[in-house]
Order: sequence, then C-alpha cells, then structure tokens
Amino acid sequence: MIATLVANFRLFLLVFARVAALFEIAPLFSSEAVPQPAKLGFALFVSAAVLPWLPAYPLPSATGLYLLLIGGEVLIGLAMGFFLNLVFAVFQGAGQFFSLQIGFGASEVFDPLSEIEVPLMGQFINLVGMFTFLVLSGAQKLILVGVYRSFQAVRAADLVAGRQFLFNQLLRSLGQLFADALTLSFPILGTLLLVSVALGLLAKAAPQMNMLLMGFPFSIGVAFLIMVLAMPFLVGSISRIVDGGYETLGRLLSGLKAAGGPP
Repeated sequence: MIATLVANFRLFLLVFARVAALFEIAPLFSSEAVPQPAKLGFALFVSAAVLPWLPAYPLPSATGLYLLLIGGEVLIGLAMGFFLNLVFAVFQGAGQFFSLQIGFGASEVFDPLSEIEVPLMGQFINLVGMFTFLVLSGAQKLILVGVYRSFQAVRAADLVAGRQFLFNQLLRSLGQLFADALTLSFPILGTLLLVSVALGLLAKAAPQMNMLLMGFPFSIGVAFLIMVLAMPFLVGSISRIVDGGYETLGRLLSGLKAAGGPP
C-alpha cells in the first residue's frame, strides 16, 4: 500500500512539473495579472485530474534518473508553452509592421501579457487576438491538447531522440510567424503604401503644400477606416492562426513520439 502511494506521488510530481512549466509561459496564464499561487493551485488541480487517465509510465528507481525525468518534463512544458506563445507574437508583429507607416511608431504601451512595451497598434491587434483566443475556447484546448494529449503522446525520454525534430520545428514556426504577421498586416500595410505613393505624387505636383503635416492625419484616418472594414478578415485570420498553433503543437508531439519510438 505504501509502495503504491509513493509510486503515485512520484508520478504526480512528473505530471505537475510539466503542467506547471506549461502554465508559467503559456498565453494568458503567464500574465503577471494571474497570481503565482493561483497558477500553482490550478496546475495542481489539472495534474490531479489528468493523473488517473495517464498511460503506463515506467519510473526509474534511481533518484538521479528520476530527477532527470522531472527536468525533461519541465522542458516539454516550456517547449509547448513557447510554441503557443509564438501565436501571440504574430499579433504583435503584425502591428509592428504598419505602426510606423501610420505614424504611431514612437508610441508604445505596456503589454501586461508579455511584460514589454509594444507598439500601440500591436497591442490593439494583440487584444483582438486574445479575445478571439477566448472565444475559440483556446484555454480549454490548451488543457486538452497541451496537457492530456501531450502525456498520451510524448515522454521526457523522447526529447533525446527527437531533439533534431524539435529544432527543425522551431525554425519552421519562426518562419511561419513572420509570414502570418505579414498576412494580418497586409490590408492596412498595402493601403498605406498606396497612400504614401499618392502623397508623394501630390507633393511633387504641389510643392507649396506641407505634405508632412497633412500626411499624418490622412494616413491615420485611412488606416482606421481600412481596419474597421477589414476587421472580419482580421478575426478570420486570427482564428486560423490560433487553430494553426494547436496543429503545430500536435505535429510537434507526434514528431517527438515518432522520434522516440514505441513506449
């Protein structure tokens, strides 16, 4: 009886290590607005809920190997949280692309999620992305895909065999980040490019007009108008990017499991 309790407790610590590491850097949960005791309490609750559904997980008897397993579980949680954070980096990058064109390049605000100063338009698109993430049940998918299915798919030992696949997936995701950010910003960025060309031609035709002073309010007004008109497109693209983030996470887990071989 005591041996069973000890084995279950050791398995619970492994689960808790991955879940706590995931919640430390996952979108929304990583915000400083969420108290640390709340994160740990929620991680304990999720770990206890997932524990009865776990497949067989052989535990080493040696303390050193067990500590290495805990470190591997922490790395898995951090890797999954990082890949999901790339989704929100897309929204900030999209705002960064056209903030300078609008004239908001020098105005930055503090983002409580990433805890850094970001361009004003990047923060706006980030908030739209956050609300879309919540509407799409992103937090529920995080627990279902990031916790339950991750334990069904990959173990800490698979990191050793799948490290090359993890690195390749990281490079592919970083490249996709810039492509998705450009896709989100293209309607506004392309329109502002045409506005800049038109203002340049107008300044050439009428040199006495001060295009520098007239161009800023005109560009801001056009950008806001296009943003309102393109909002359905933005929300649809954000939904696709969020779903693609979870698909990327699923491919990461499947690739690590294939690299690690059968359990």
